[in-house]
Amino acid sequence: MYKKLLLLFIILSLFFIPILAKQAPDLKLADQRKEKKCDIMISVTGVDEPIPLEEYVVGVVAGEMPADFHEEALKAQVIAARTYAARNTDKGAKPIAKDVSAQVYRTEAERKERWGKAFKQNEKKIRKAAEATRGDIIVHGEEIISAMFFSTSNGKTEAAQNFSGNPVEYLQSVDSPGEEKVAPTVERKLQMTLTEWNRKLGLKWDADEFRELQLVRNQTGRVQKIITGNYETSGRQVREKLNLASTDFNIAYDVNNQIVHITTLGYGHGVGMSQYGAEAYAQKGWTADKIISHYYTGTRIQKINLPEDECLKSS
Repeated sequence: MYKKLLLLFIILSLFFIPILAKQAPDLKLADQRKEKKCDIMISVTGVDEPIPLEEYVVGVVAGEMPADFHEEALKAQVIAARTYAARNTDKGAKPIAKDVSAQVYRTEAERKERWGKAFKQNEKKIRKAAEATRGDIIVHGEEIISAMFFSTSNGKTEAAQNFSGNPVEYLQSVDSPGEEKVAPTVERKLQMTLTEWNRKLGLKWDADEFRELQLVRNQTGRVQKIITGNYETSGRQVREKLNLASTDFNIAYDVNNQIVHITTLGYGHGVGMSQYGAEAYAQKGWTADKIISHYYTGTRIQKINLPEDECLKSS
């Protein structure tokens, strides 16, 4: 009896071992495929732990764009934010600021505090936009672009050359109509005393300088430089020193009360994608891809990639 059982065991072993051996390589390959997951980690200044890129862009869109925007505008912002992060951190190799010096990032706790009862709804909407564009970045040729964006235009975006003095092929001036219909404020007015004006700009002006004042505008309608007497400076310098909304401004001086009146159109530096412009186009039926190709001239969208050895991370 014992010999018969032993013989049966040997026969069964010979039958099953080849099957198990045949299956093993497939299981191993499945495990390897599971492990091939590129998870770029973003180190944000002031945040304790690095954040996966796809999680990071959710926090950026929450900080940079109203959650009630059209889903295609949100998708465009996600793609721009992901591209900006990929380029400016060298795909996670360098840290990035949490504020407007880079792009605003809000943690989940900050999002909950900011949105209150609308948190779940807003979070779901932004995460949906992020998932729909997962891994998408903007390139020009083989280069990840500098995906600059801003709030509101004056009807046109600004060319990089006018802003920085350096031409960038994909950051040209393009039309951005209809923003006044979707933006809460396109025109802003402010005033300051002559004393405050002089202090902020380091000047000693009186009424005579304002009478001679010339605002030299570029092709986008923004002030490229201001000139009066022996004084000349850029519109960008004036905007930054006076904390103006944009470089599309007008200046009027009230001689009797010694008050400087300033009117601005738009909000932000004006280069790249206008966020309210993206919303206006989305409401017209434009897709995120079309919005991106409009604001970033001659670019295309592709999936972000890493060298093979950097992709082998445990899931």
